[in-house]
Amino acid sequence: MSTTAPGGAPTERRRTAGTDRSPSDTAGRDGEHAPDRWGLPLGVAAFLFWGVGMPLFFPLLEPAGAIEIIAQRILWSLVFCVLALVATRTLGELRPILASPRMLMTLGVASVLIVVNWTVYVYGVLTERVLDAALGYFLNPVVTVLLAVLALRERLRPAQWVAVGLGLGAVVVIATGMRGLPWIAVCLALSFSVYGLVKNRTGRSVGALPGLTVETMLAAPPAAGYLIWLGEANTFADHGAGHAALLVSAGIITALPLLLFGAAARRLPLSVVGALQYLGPMLQFLVAVLILGEQMPPARWVGFGLVWSAITVLTWDGLRAVRRLV
Repeated sequence: MSTTAPGGAPTERRRTAGTDRSPSDTAGRDGEHAPDRWGLPLGVAAFLFWGVGMPLFFPLLEPAGAIEIIAQRILWSLVFCVLALVATRTLGELRPILASPRMLMTLGVASVLIVVNWTVYVYGVLTERVLDAALGYFLNPVVTVLLAVLALRERLRPAQWVAVGLGLGAVVVIATGMRGLPWIAVCLALSFSVYGLVKNRTGRSVGALPGLTVETMLAAPPAAGYLIWLGEANTFADHGAGHAALLVSAGIITALPLLLFGAAARRLPLSVVGALQYLGPMLQFLVAVLILGEQMPPARWVGFGLVWSAITVLTWDGLRAVRRLV
């Protein structure tokens, strides 16, 4: 799930076939098309999956371990994605991707990053550290801004530097107060931010579903090899039909929210999409505290407060930058 910074170049005014109106005539103030009534429900549904469904779902897959769950998730996600491409008659979109060595290399790197992200997340959920996972996804936009400096040589505005400082301060406070680096949060934030950077290199030529299909396709051989290596320790066939069905459904719970989010993103203004992306970690936070009973000592409250302050600064700065372009 990565946060896109608001803003962008002014759209070129041009006529479209069959109408005298330019795209900007029907666009929202942030350069997007006018939202329809399904955009917000689809977006909320996607983040309900990510924020509530996944923290409660993965413990149901025990006694399977984190790596076995990820291996099953990769294989069944691939099956679901291929079926979705067939159902939507877009299977042909894989052909130009598979024919491009450069695109395959880029998506291969993305595949490694997303598998690392999935594995760390599932491990965090299974070891009752959903709060650390939520912190990681709250940190994601801050790390993305920092990567813009380190990898893309972008110049940050003063408010963005303040947000980066607050984010780093949150990690230091939690590491000091909890007597240990919140490595799950750091790994999730880094892996997903770099994943977003790599995906950005593919441009708009690769859609979410074809991209995920190729990423899982590239990860499938190691995943299948691991399950074969497990042998009798593989829990798929040894714990009843219900357990096997849950492992299969891991593919659905992976791909379905991506499809919902993709549909929402096409219907909503960019500003609304950006705001929605904070819903996932906030729901994870609430699930961890109110349902799973994870503890919030003072150091965590201060750390989360710093992260929320960083997000507030980033949002305010982004909205101000958008208004300058309008």
